[in-house]
Amino acid sequence: MTTRFDADTHLYETRDLWASYMDPADRHLALSIVDDDLGHAWLTHGDRRVHLAEIHTPGDVGSMGAYRQRVRDGLPREVPFDEALPRAFHDPAARLGQLDEFGLDAAVAFPNYGLLWERPLADRLEATLANMRAWNHWAAEVRTVGGGRLHPVAHVSLRDLRWLEAELATLSAAGIRLAMTAPALVDGRPLSHPDLDRAWSAFVDHGVSPVFHVSAFPHPFHDEWYASDPDEVAPVLSSVFLWTAPALALCDMAVHGVLDRHPALRVGVMELSAVWVPMFLLMLDGGFDFHARFNGRPLRALPLRPSDYVRRQVRVAVFCYEGPRALIDQLGAEMLMFSSDYPHAEGIARPVEDYERITGPLEAHAARQLYAGNLEWLVGVGG
Repeated sequence: MTTRFDADTHLYETRDLWASYMDPADRHLALSIVDDDLGHAWLTHGDRRVHLAEIHTPGDVGSMGAYRQRVRDGLPREVPFDEALPRAFHDPAARLGQLDEFGLDAAVAFPNYGLLWERPLADRLEATLANMRAWNHWAAEVRTVGGGRLHPVAHVSLRDLRWLEAELATLSAAGIRLAMTAPALVDGRPLSHPDLDRAWSAFVDHGVSPVFHVSAFPHPFHDEWYASDPDEVAPVLSSVFLWTAPALALCDMAVHGVLDRHPALRVGVMELSAVWVPMFLLMLDGGFDFHARFNGRPLRALPLRPSDYVRRQVRVAVFCYEGPRALIDQLGAEMLMFSSDYPHAEGIARPVEDYERITGPLEAHAARQLYAGNLEWLVGVGG
């Protein structure tokens, strides 16, 4: 029977999680969830309101819109936040029970509200690092409770490399093998900048795989493109161009030799779609070759084709509606990972049942790789 290992689920943070798991001296920097006068919960940092702290209904995007309209209309919240938040959304022990119910052998667990605040707090680096570390402390507990079935994803930044190196060492010691970081410029530097080679070496040395995921990271396009959209975290341009940030990051890392210099670096791409990957690999090699011919020499001498590095070192989560069978036909079986985005509204409510119904039957090797093998490689299960 094929193992089912979900590459993209989420655990909600409770109101005081950041303060509870933050170093005591830093608690004044903690994020929190605070109710307004109408009972609506908001993710807040000090005097700054970051985002509405919504609770999703799995597989039901329309309910999100209805709730946001209620807030805009000035109507009170019908059920208090703490009563509305299902236990299995935030309690790792309860989530383990859901894995059994869904037919999942294991699941990766990303933050929930942690996806909302990185760009809004970009001008507060001390607070950014303190709140990342607080989530990471809690993630270590999730790893213990999960007993090898829940794989929490840490949250890290490349803006302070000494902090990153220390954090990766702590994460590795706690058995955490995935860490979310932004597919974006790092204080104006591309991911291939020589200064950041320390970061990629640290990921490899500590056995932690960097993961790109939907979140409030710096925009891949100029901020003015997004300025007229009231949804600061998920503007429509980000939805349309969901793939752009990871494509740009991976291209930079491939053509400038990051993946060549760090052949043991394993990179995950989750909830940023996968349908773009075949075109990207074609254009990656084509653009690199054209540039070499046009300039009389390649940008950088690489032993492999740029696309070969991506195929070798990158794994991408694929939504069921993108047609995993067709993508496997184009890419082979070694790149794609099954993912549900549970319990988010834009995901699927029954991770295995819904995904397999939409995807249909697969050849045995392809099924093995899609549903578990590629993700097991990313997290280092079995070596």
